Amino acid sequence: MTKFSFVVAAAALPLIAAIANPATGLVKPAQVVMKPLPVLYVYDHCPFCIRVRFALGVKNIKHDIRFLMNDDADTPTSLVGKKIAPIWTFGEQVMPESLDIIKMLDADERFGPTNLIRPASGRTDLKEWQSKHQNLWRILQRPRYVHSQSVLPEFQQQDARDYFKRGHFVPLDGHDKASFKALSKEEIDAYFDRAIAMTAESIPKANEALRELDALIHSEECASPGGISYDDVDLWARLRSVSIVKGVTMPAKLDAYMKNLSALCDVPLYWSCAI
Repeated sequence: MTKFSFVVAAAALPLIAAIANPATGLVKPAQVVMKPLPVLYVYDHCPFCIRVRFALGVKNIKHDIRFLMNDDADTPTSLVGKKIAPIWTFGEQVMPESLDIIKMLDADERFGPTNLIRPASGRTDLKEWQSKHQNLWRILQRPRYVHSQSVLPEFQQQDARDYFKRGHFVPLDGHDKASFKALSKEEIDAYFDRAIAMTAESIPKANEALRELDALIHSEECASPGGISYDDVDLWARLRSVSIVKGVTMPAKLDAYMKNLSALCDVPLYWSCAI
């Protein structure tokens, strides 16, 4: 008897073997249930962690999610020698790096149909949009991750919130990561509070940025023509954190895209707990 076994829902029973959304045409393959379950160590806010959760959901691979506290260095270091997430473990297999994990999962027949996620399209406009607006999203998202009302599991202790703040600058007054890290705790806290206070002036800029993106995505089901691809793996994972910002408005196509892929990959958006 092998050390690990797996169960795949029978292809002869289509209602069990595949889950289709008739409204969108998006289809999940048969669920793959490994025994024991693979374990994925993550931070909930981390787009690199969401990449892997997205792929696991698209491939319909049941797994155990372990949320790390943001200041927990011991757990990841014991697994891969440094503080990093995500980390995939399955038996004796331990692997960091989101894209390496996804490529392994989508090439291994034990985890269902292979090559389910199409290659990246090579288009540059999506990356250019991200670069153009990255400081706006840093101002809006980062203070909300660690806000007193935040429900994110990795920030449920003060030490974890303080650790994140020191390592993730708010791009105001010309600060970069190095200069921000040199500030006192009181100065850092003041910048995070200031970013929250800027919400009214930041929201219109965010809504305009989202209108720009709405024109770039291909459809309500995928960012680029041809179906789910690495374009979606990266873009959806980054866009998810937009939903933590109360008051932003996604245009219709982009809103449907985010909701459709949230259902497909089984990773919730933050709208219900937006700040």
